[in-house]
Amino acid sequence: MRVAIFSDIHSNLYALEEVLKSISKDNVDLALCGGDLVGYGAFPNEVVEILRDQKISTIMGNYDDGVGFNRDDCGCAYRSRKEIELGEISLEWTKVNVTDENKSFLRNLLGNTHYTWNGFRVLHVHGSPRRINEYLYENRPEKNLLRILEPLNIDLLICGHTHLPYHRIVQGIHIVNTGSVGKPKDSDPRACYVLLEIEKSLRVRFKRVPYDIDRTAQAIKRAGLPPEFADDLYSATFTH
Repeated sequence: MRVAIFSDIHSNLYALEEVLKSISKDNVDLALCGGDLVGYGAFPNEVVEILRDQKISTIMGNYDDGVGFNRDDCGCAYRSRKEIELGEISLEWTKVNVTDENKSFLRNLLGNTHYTWNGFRVLHVHGSPRRINEYLYENRPEKNLLRILEPLNIDLLICGHTHLPYHRIVQGIHIVNTGSVGKPKDSDPRACYVLLEIEKSLRVRFKRVPYDIDRTAQAIKRAGLPPEFADDLYSATFTH
């Protein structure tokens, strides 16, 4: 079985389009989205509508929750006053610009999904099994991870939210972070998704897809969003 999984699009339409083109060539049995469709970018409605129209199974990210329910906070872990200010601008702009129909779609996304693929018991979440906005970084201590994983009775946990792709095995349980389509933070500005091949064993491949960053950055500036959001696309090391 072949499964493509992508996450953290953040209104980056051109990156999403290129990822979907790439996935269409992967001969997959299933494509899944791990949430955070909106925020920061200029095309939140277009991104939501692509996933709606293509009926791609999608779970809720913390930003989807914040926009869908018109919350005052997106659940992001900002670390400075500047980041907080930029985050507030992004959230308010997105809430104003996303249509009521698309907010309803975001509100009704599932928080997680369970699968069994060729005997592999799988849980798909945005942040962690405990919280939609908990960051599961690759360097998390094994003892801490086991406290989260052992009660779940799974073989594979798929997550996102950190925008940092990785594959780690903890006491026989696989953790796969899918990285980010529209907002990578691992110094590689190309869009990222993961291709899983599940037979008797699990093969994990991270695929990087170039897209038109210049066009995306120009759209962000035309939309009146902070220019930092455009500049950050080139470095892929930001924390906003």
